[in-house]
Amino acid sequence: MQMLSSSRRRFLAGCATLPWALGCAPREPGVRVVTIGGTTTPRTPGEQTWLDFKAGVEARSGGAIRLRPLIYGQLGSEEQLLSGLRRGRIQFANLSAQVTSTVVPELALLYAPFLFTGQDEADFVYDNYLTGVFRALLRARGLHLLTWYEIGFNEIWGKRPIVMPGDARGRRFRVSSALSARLFAESLGADVIPLGFGEIVSSLQTGLIEAGENAVSLYSRTGIAGEAPHLTLTHHSFGVSVIVSPVEWWEALGPDERAILDGSFPPIAATRAAIRGQVRDDLAQAQQLGIVVHDLDAGQRQAWRAATEAVTPRLVSAIGGRSAEIHAGIEAARQAWQQQAQGAGGGPMGASSPAGAAGAGGG
Repeated sequence: MQMLSSSRRRFLAGCATLPWALGCAPREPGVRVVTIGGTTTPRTPGEQTWLDFKAGVEARSGGAIRLRPLIYGQLGSEEQLLSGLRRGRIQFANLSAQVTSTVVPELALLYAPFLFTGQDEADFVYDNYLTGVFRALLRARGLHLLTWYEIGFNEIWGKRPIVMPGDARGRRFRVSSALSARLFAESLGADVIPLGFGEIVSSLQTGLIEAGENAVSLYSRTGIAGEAPHLTLTHHSFGVSVIVSPVEWWEALGPDERAILDGSFPPIAATRAAIRGQVRDDLAQAQQLGIVVHDLDAGQRQAWRAATEAVTPRLVSAIGGRSAEIHAGIEAARQAWQQQAQGAGGGPMGASSPAGAAGAGGG
């Protein structure tokens, strides 16, 4: 058997021990290998989106661009993905706006409670205002925004029901690292426990936490529902993630390569429809999934709004930067959407209710 050189042995040892050693991927002359980092779950719209992206890029490029999807958490948490992305060790990642707010603080504003009345309104504001604003802000921090990826409206989950804001008082409430999440939980009088997403299930099992907030797409089939079966449809904040690349890497590509990559990611209308379809299906199958759904009437929903109304001004003040300007822009865009919706013969609330409202009383 041929003996390996000492340099080759060191290279292979590095591949075995260093998860960021992307040079360990097989390379072919004339082929650009593009590494994708993610934390998606199998058999979900998120997984299918990346697989469709891979297929589209490789077909359009005739195999000249080959995608290496490490999308199941192989490269670590979102925080680790963000670090690897900014260091140029990966080329694409799907990161929640909450995690990315550690780089662009104004992104935390997007999770302000009850910022949007529903999906159609949020779509209009993102498409006509927020995309341009945050593409510029992310670029200034070295990240190219390819597109948004919807997560869905955040809801409240718990081991026991939390139907009214007062029910959360004193509960051990998991929050993400984002300021918006902490301020929201504090406004409810909860016992705030910051934890990474990957620690939720084990922390529910040990009793470290007993409640939290997530979109249905991140709750129903990730193990959380099995430990905290009560889901209250508050629709209190609209979750999105960003599909981003390092600006330096993106601009070093040829124009044809950029066009292939940009044109191969599924259009935002398709990804929105997919995630909203998943939410509808999961809520329709709530009983089979062991989920106890608590819908809210108008009075209960207003109680949640009233309990958390101080969060947004506190968030704007704490973030600083361009947050006040962006919040004003969101309000102006919301008014434009409402005028458009009313002019079309429909009311804003009816036209923009969250996904799942028809089948399960909310989404």
